[in-house]
Amino acid sequence: MAEQPLKNILAYGEWLTHRYDEDADSFHLRQLDRSQHDAATFITDEYLGVEVNPFIVSRNDAMEQVSKTNPLHFIVHSAFCASTMLARGFNLPGVSMGLKEPVLLNDIVGWRRRGAPPAAVAQRLDHSLHMLARPFKGDQAVVVKPSNVFNALAPLALTMRPTSKAILLYAPLPVFLVSVARKGLWCRLWCRELLEGLITDGMMMNLGFEQGDYFRMSDLQVAAVGWLAQQRQFDAMVGTFGPERITTLDSETLTATPEAALTAAMKHFGLSMHAANIAGHPAFATHSKFGGAFDSKDRTAEHKAAADAYGDEIEKVLIWAKAVAETAGIPLDLTARLL
Repeated sequence: MAEQPLKNILAYGEWLTHRYDEDADSFHLRQLDRSQHDAATFITDEYLGVEVNPFIVSRNDAMEQVSKTNPLHFIVHSAFCASTMLARGFNLPGVSMGLKEPVLLNDIVGWRRRGAPPAAVAQRLDHSLHMLARPFKGDQAVVVKPSNVFNALAPLALTMRPTSKAILLYAPLPVFLVSVARKGLWCRLWCRELLEGLITDGMMMNLGFEQGDYFRMSDLQVAAVGWLAQQRQFDAMVGTFGPERITTLDSETLTATPEAALTAAMKHFGLSMHAANIAGHPAFATHSKFGGAFDSKDRTAEHKAAADAYGDEIEKVLIWAKAVAETAGIPLDLTARLL
């Protein structure tokens, strides 16, 4: 693969920019076709397998040749909201490719959290977005769904790319708490890791809590404050960028009407595709994480079982979280609706 001219490798998105090496100031690329993207839950080593021989290019060399004008749009989310399903919907040959949680952006987040200079972080982020924006040959655009650890950098990404648009996708708070409860111990621990990251990113200010308060919260309270911090940021993004660039969507509307949501999302991003080609998209009939047949009725049944099992705990945390939201001025529902 190294025998190919660099300009050919950097022309199109079939060569995914997978990692950023901060020590060598270089990008690692790996070759993936559409079927490999579609089969992987996320485009991470866990699902793709470790690439033992990536194509490595210095950042400066890459920036000399990569296009700076490719369209790039975002699905920004706060977890457990069917974002992977929506991203898979953008795997439309001749139209777009949806990138599901590229590790490249996590590398930039990690570098920032370890204390990298803000100007350097902004530069590397800008260059990383140019690398991700490379379309599959014949496509109109790329739609990237970062991991939600990227959320603190989402406003910067949109500021640097004035032609980019975003959908802010979230699960309503009761649905989010049900998801956390039903996923068990690993998810409750993940919510605490999320909170740690949000504190590091400066997103937990002005919620009325001292640092020590978080140690006295239950798992679902921690989950709720993490949700509230992200919801506050989403509301601020709508106000900053306006409905021309930002629309919002909740998971229940998405899963109830996925084809209508994808059609509206494509219109928001300025992508052209006949609606008939969206009907029956496989993304909407298979489980985004595990594969196999799955639809909105299955999802409803899963959530009902969890709500029945954890209803008392969830109800108490909801009452508490709504009071926190009211005091902090955080809306539980966002404006600028996609549907």
